[in-house]
Amino acid sequence: MSEAGPVQNAEPGVLGEIEEIAELVGLEQIQGTRLVGGNHVELLQGGDELFPAMVEAIAEARHEVWLATYIFHDDGAGRRVAEALSAAARRGVTVRVVVDGFGSHRRLARLRSWLEEPGVALEVFRPLERWWSWLMPGQLRRLHQKLCVVDYACAFVGGINIIDDRLDINHGWTTTPRYDFAVAIKGPLVRSVRATAQAMWTRAHLGHLWREEVVSLATSQHPVKEARRLIRRLRGRRPGASSGHPSRPMVAAFLVRDNVAQRRTIERAYVQAIRAARKRVDIAVPYFYPGRAFRRSLRQAARRGVQVRLLLQGKVDYRIAALAARALYDELRGHGVHIFEYTPAFLHAKVAVVDDDWATVGSSNIDPLSLLLNLEANVVVRDRRFAAALAERFEAAFAESREVTDPPWHSGWRGRLERAVVAWAAAVYLRVAGITGRY
Repeated sequence: MSEAGPVQNAEPGVLGEIEEIAELVGLEQIQGTRLVGGNHVELLQGGDELFPAMVEAIAEARHEVWLATYIFHDDGAGRRVAEALSAAARRGVTVRVVVDGFGSHRRLARLRSWLEEPGVALEVFRPLERWWSWLMPGQLRRLHQKLCVVDYACAFVGGINIIDDRLDINHGWTTTPRYDFAVAIKGPLVRSVRATAQAMWTRAHLGHLWREEVVSLATSQHPVKEARRLIRRLRGRRPGASSGHPSRPMVAAFLVRDNVAQRRTIERAYVQAIRAARKRVDIAVPYFYPGRAFRRSLRQAARRGVQVRLLLQGKVDYRIAALAARALYDELRGHGVHIFEYTPAFLHAKVAVVDDDWATVGSSNIDPLSLLLNLEANVVVRDRRFAAALAERFEAAFAESREVTDPPWHSGWRGRLERAVVAWAAAVYLRVAGITGRY
């Protein structure tokens, strides 16, 4: 098993440059940000639907499995997925797993013991194994994608971590599962998801073994050949030409947010869809603190007569995130945006439906961390039946939620001060992370 060893011996400046190069050659080359036809995309609600489908697909793997996730927990759900991965490796399947160094930090020892099979290679994205790891450049930029690809046959994308729906790491067990979604994909789009998962694993692997790679390159008798080999590994296998056509169902696009060429891909997809909306915009997201352009598109849509509804947290997991969202309630409600707070359980979904044929499911929240810092992945689907299926889930959730009718913030100077404090805190966080300019 390949373990992500400590990177604390690396010089922060050098490692930071290597990671940026990895992102440039690994992510900028990924195709699939355009709509591609010929896909089948199935909506999955929660881990109760996702994990059995994922385990079944892994059980049928013949060649390879790629998995990237923010949290890989050591509970029963995590154990079942880990057992499926190990069983695949024993059959001779190549298994590559990458987890985020912050999201999965406390479970790494158990995860490594679960994935001991020789055919499994586990890597950790920006590990935090020493206190000074926090001082390295870019540590606030995390791997937040949730991807699984089996052969070239199917892929899973969404907002669901590898953890039981009824377990919250900070709040313990609940009786009602988290409200969350993923999609299962078959068709040409699978290649794009695979390329991203491979690039994420390779980037984490390079961060682990960068000294060995540099020495190997410098001492090689064929440095140009070796450099090309390294770049091919960073890029991932380029997706082949799609046999799908935009006029064929199901039409979908795989969107990645990175810190090089696709910084605003997911945000722009949202804004463009909202600006074109004519009937409705429904968005469900736990962490909501959008920038100016995003808020403007919501206000303008509501003024055009579009029904704009936001489904946000009513059962709060992180209070600061809830305060940030509520700081915008007055502004949005004053322009006709309807805000609902979901109270039956923790809300973790990152999904939206616009009109009758545009929908998205993915990992990206609508806040500075997801839109400007983290590595995210969403699927956009242009299909009436898929949009209708997700819209039906929305209606059920709205029926269980409480619509906000009273101003949540104090009026007068106190309210203005509270909103200013939230904006200042967000600005400071972004500046520490290296993000400048207006949000």
